[in-house]
Amino acid sequence: MNGKYTIIGVLLSIMALALLPGVACAEDDVLFQVSTIDALLQGVFDGFYTFDDLKTQGDFGIGTFDSLDGEMIALDGDYYQIKADGVAYPVQGNMTSPFSTVTYFKADQNIAIRNASNFTELSRQLDEQLPSRNAFYAVRIDGTFPYIKTRSVPKQEKPYPRLADAVKNQSVFEFANATGSVVGVWAPEFSKGLNVPGYHFHFITADRKAGGHILDLQVDEAEAKVDITAGFAMQLPTTGDFYNVDLTQDLQSELQKIEK
Repeated sequence: MNGKYTIIGVLLSIMALALLPGVACAEDDVLFQVSTIDALLQGVFDGFYTFDDLKTQGDFGIGTFDSLDGEMIALDGDYYQIKADGVAYPVQGNMTSPFSTVTYFKADQNIAIRNASNFTELSRQLDEQLPSRNAFYAVRIDGTFPYIKTRSVPKQEKPYPRLADAVKNQSVFEFANATGSVVGVWAPEFSKGLNVPGYHFHFITADRKAGGHILDLQVDEAEAKVDITAGFAMQLPTTGDFYNVDLTQDLQSELQKIEK
């Protein structure tokens, strides 16, 4: 890993071991995160962590790129950049990220999804079977989806705007009967300010040509695979705008508008 940066995070969620009997905290059961969502909300868009380094932390996850240049999705060890044109491009190792969350995915639980007419209903069905509200989960759903609505944001120029202003120029894409994979994370409420509490999903088509950040979707029948990650580690920038941004504010209402 790049020696310029110091690993800040420790395994915050060791308590999940007591909450989830039978789940071991192996190295693969760590959710690794680059920077914080509240920093991203306030326009800290400079990438600092290379994808060569990020690939050593996980084969599955979501995030974004330097200058907020599109949506990142990692699946089966392959990383993709879905730009504002809606096209998924392979990620080069020397590219950098200002915010990402990855893990080595290994399913601990399967959840049957039936007739989820929207994002809210999908969330409800998943919530009913998650074993605890105090752990982090990586979630994968493969299948053919009757409807998916996604977005991507164009590359931003300095001085960077707040994320809420950047997404005003987002590109929106709609897919009908699209075969592909939903990739994302469920984060507990106590992680607010660090990550997105609740579900944060990205989508990529089976041919790995298109996708984006999911705004809404329908699921007729599918199986959600859930990886319970009992560990959490974080990498923070050591220079730049991050050192001066105010991270004491409550930005949850702003975040909720952006996510949906």
